[in-house]
Amino acid sequence: MPLIFVVRRLAALIGVLIVSSFLVFAAMYAAPGSPENFLVQGRTVTPEVLAAIRKQYSLDDPFFVRFWNWFTNVLQGNFGQSLSNRQDVGDLLANRLPTTLTLVLLAAILIVVLGIALGVIGGLRDGVADKIIILGSNVGFAVPTFFAALILMSIFSVGLGWFPVFGSGVGVVDRIWHLTLPALALALPSLAVVARITRTAIREERHSEHAVMASARGVPARLVLGRHIIRNSMLPVSTVVGVHIAGLIAGAFVVEYAFTLDGIGTLLVNAVQKKDFAVVQAIAIILVAAFGIINLLVDLLYASIDPRVRLGAAR
Repeated sequence: MPLIFVVRRLAALIGVLIVSSFLVFAAMYAAPGSPENFLVQGRTVTPEVLAAIRKQYSLDDPFFVRFWNWFTNVLQGNFGQSLSNRQDVGDLLANRLPTTLTLVLLAAILIVVLGIALGVIGGLRDGVADKIIILGSNVGFAVPTFFAALILMSIFSVGLGWFPVFGSGVGVVDRIWHLTLPALALALPSLAVVARITRTAIREERHSEHAVMASARGVPARLVLGRHIIRNSMLPVSTVVGVHIAGLIAGAFVVEYAFTLDGIGTLLVNAVQKKDFAVVQAIAIILVAAFGIINLLVDLLYASIDPRVRLGAAR
């Protein structure tokens, strides 16, 4: 894969991060309310005390000065201090990120494994199996994430007692056990979409000219299926999978709230309510970075599947 292809994608990712960080900071700056009002907790204070608070947190500095100071600190790994509990934002994120990342990783595995597998089965087989997959994908796509979480919790946690009702667990095995239902609720809509797209792509490639000609030339059915049908059908599927996996981090907030998980979603909601600039900005940048990195990986995967992509970038 040409180096210039990777360099261009990395440069685009860096540009997106810079622009996004500026927009996030500007949005928080322009939002109604002010951090000092939260800090005084509704108490009546003198103008001198209010001025001292604003000076302590550099709230009187011009907008671009505040942005530059914050941006340079972020580049050094310093996300600032939380206004609500006076803790380092990096420490807050370090305590909560593992839960969110594990939840997203489990959901992504379900989307890739089950979504593509069901799509391949539906694309290669007709009859009852295909109809069941179509019906299941329609239901999965139509059910909202929060409602799916409640249904799964009611059946498998409260009813059958197979999984815990809440909490993220301790240790690798216990954490996976606690996060299985939340991951399934989070992955369900995306899994349904991936299964449907995969099914459609497989069916199109089954009847494509190159697949038919390969079979007519006597190429073994296994090779036709792997090289001509599944490989080519993965082009649109990889794009859909990447977009949906990137969106899992934002969707994880709803699931974390439903299952009372200690992820960054709960932290973000509390920070927005309390006008905690540093926490909101840090989580927003993490979301943008994660989305950009996943899209970068999808671009690299797409280029490895279809050489025309990287050859076009190399010109």
